[in-house]
Amino acid sequence: MAGITYEDFIDLSYDPADADLVCTFRIDPAEGMDVEDAASRVASESSNGTWAALPTGEGFTDMGATAFDISTGDAEADAEIKVAYPEGLFEPGSMPQILSCIAGNIMGMKAVETIRLLDCEWPEGLATSFAGPQFGSSVRQDIFGVDDRPILATVPKPKVGLSTEKHAEVGYEAWTGGVDLLKDDENLTDQAFNPFHDRLVESLAQRDRAEDETGEKKSYLINVTADTNEMLERVDQVAAEGCEYVMVDVITTGWAAVQSVRERCEELGLAIHAHRAMHAAFDRLPNHGVSMRVLAQIARLVGVDQLHTGTAGLGKLANEDTVGINAWLRDDLYGLNDVLPVASGGLHPGLVPDLLDATGTNVCVQAGGGIHGHPDGTHEGAKALRAAVDAYAEDRSLESKADESPALRTAIDKWGTETPR
Repeated sequence: MAGITYEDFIDLSYDPADADLVCTFRIDPAEGMDVEDAASRVASESSNGTWAALPTGEGFTDMGATAFDISTGDAEADAEIKVAYPEGLFEPGSMPQILSCIAGNIMGMKAVETIRLLDCEWPEGLATSFAGPQFGSSVRQDIFGVDDRPILATVPKPKVGLSTEKHAEVGYEAWTGGVDLLKDDENLTDQAFNPFHDRLVESLAQRDRAEDETGEKKSYLINVTADTNEMLERVDQVAAEGCEYVMVDVITTGWAAVQSVRERCEELGLAIHAHRAMHAAFDRLPNHGVSMRVLAQIARLVGVDQLHTGTAGLGKLANEDTVGINAWLRDDLYGLNDVLPVASGGLHPGLVPDLLDATGTNVCVQAGGGIHGHPDGTHEGAKALRAAVDAYAEDRSLESKADESPALRTAIDKWGTETPR
């Protein structure tokens, strides 16, 4: 009877099939193990192998992965391997099952000191088994009628602790200053100091007031994060009150729950703003975990419309491949809609030109302290950010725009063009 051993999971002459999911890993083999040995174990453990030789025979379908490419670079610790997974290994449309293979037990294997899932090449059949975004970057035009500048968002600060009334008041000040979106913080959901439904109703009342006064469309990214059943109930409430968006902490909530929210949001015509809280637990260490690039790919497949992707090194968070991630989110993926990148974390008006040079204008720019920390308050802080973005759209310098915008001048005097830490 034939058996399966580690040697069956490596073939450096293998040419992946069009239907294979190809994953790139960076690995540091354990002491005493070479790269090929470690690569075969990664492919084995992430598909249908184990440490012992396995008998096979009638009733067995081979779903083994194949490590087919190895690049060691300057040191074995920097080795990159490619692994091809057969289409039949995966349940279509089930992100949890896929991740249990390609980012599951292998993350704790003793065969490697570290392992990082760097990238995935998604085959058409698997990719299109997911819904993808309902709107994607078309939210700028479809919801706000904007196509010549980024849409702008802010989180009230302090980000938790404000009463419902104060939260809505801050939203009004930001909206009337020129911001398009009020956004909940990732850890504001349904606490006693600011209950979910009260916040939804009162904030939308202030939104309507701001729309009447400015003549511009405004909206609210309210955080519906909870257990799946509660989230769906909150999504229903959001639609009933006439809001266009929900916000979900997609990683802490879990991808299967996001898929459920995506299905309900399509029924109700709502867009999904994805916050990536907890992403750094997976992607911060450069040699271990799951890259933000892969997390962004997953988010697009399961159907979010907007996703935080970083600030191209200009904000307060650790540097990452924002530009490359944004490009992937915009590229064609078998006809699935794109995703609108969100730049957030330590931004202020003085950083706008460099940020938009790096990201382009088909983004959402979110500033918290860079609005509410303005010496003259939230309203003037929002005016300053809007003036900086308008200057970029008009191909004007910040200095020339500041000559006619006192709010922008004050912001530049306070923060200059320095990156916060």
